[in-house]
Amino acid sequence: MSKDISSKYDDELENEFSDVDLALDMDYDEKTVSKSKKFDDNFKEEFMAAFEEVPEEKPSRKKKAKKDKTPVVNPNAKKFEAANADGMTAGVYDWIRCVIFAIAIVVVCLTFVFRLVEVDGSSMDDTLNNKDKVIVTNLFYTPHDNDIVVISHGEQYDKPIIKRVIATEGQTIKLDYENDKIIVDGVVIPESYIKGTTFSNRKGDYDVPEVVPKGKIFVMGDNRLVSLDSRYKQIGLIDVNNVIGKAQVVAFPFDRIKYLY
Repeated sequence: MSKDISSKYDDELENEFSDVDLALDMDYDEKTVSKSKKFDDNFKEEFMAAFEEVPEEKPSRKKKAKKDKTPVVNPNAKKFEAANADGMTAGVYDWIRCVIFAIAIVVVCLTFVFRLVEVDGSSMDDTLNNKDKVIVTNLFYTPHDNDIVVISHGEQYDKPIIKRVIATEGQTIKLDYENDKIIVDGVVIPESYIKGTTFSNRKGDYDVPEVVPKGKIFVMGDNRLVSLDSRYKQIGLIDVNNVIGKAQVVAFPFDRIKYLY
C-alpha cells in the first residue's frame, strides 16, 4: 500500500518536474526566439538603413556641390567683366603713353640728333640742287675740312645757308686768285666737287686772315660762280656756334638719294 502511494507520489513528482522542465524549456525557447527575432529585426533595420544611406547621400552631395558652384561662378564672371573694362582702359592709357613717348623721342632726335633741311638756291650745285632735302646731324658735332654744313646765319646775313668747310681754326689759308687755287696749311687742296673753276673769276671783298681764328671756320659753296660765302663780308668767317649740323644724306627726291661723302 505504501509502495503504491510512494510510486504514485514519485510519478506525480516526476510529472510535475517534467512539466516544470517543459515549461522552462518552452519559456527559454520563446525568449530565445523573441530575442533572436528582435536581433534579426534590428540587424535587418540597421543593414537596410546603412544600405539605403549610401545612395541617398551621393545625390545630396552632388546637389550641394552644384549649389556651391553656382555662387562661385557668378562672382568670377563679374570679376572677369570688370577685368575686361579695366584692361580696355589700361590699353588706351598705354597707347596714349606710347604715342607721347614716340613724339618726345622724335622731338629730341630732331633737336639734338638730326634734322631735315631743304636746300634753297644753287650755290652748292652740282653736289646739292635747289629743293633737295638733306638729313643733317648735329649731336656732339665739330666742323672739319670738307664737311658740308648748315649755318644759321653769316656776319651780315640772317638767313640759313649751306656751304662746304674749307679751313678750320688754327689752319692757314690763302686764296690765290691769280692762279685760281686755294692753299690750306701750305697745300693746294683738290676740289673735284666744284662746278666751274675755283673762283670762276669772282673775287670777294672780305679780307681773309692768314690764320683762321679760334672758334671760326672758312666756308665756300661748290658753285663758285654764284655762291655767297666767306669770300664776302656778308658771310665772312663763321662762328662754330652758328653751325646747325653736318649734312649727311640727300633724302629727297628719291632719284637723288645719296651719301654726300
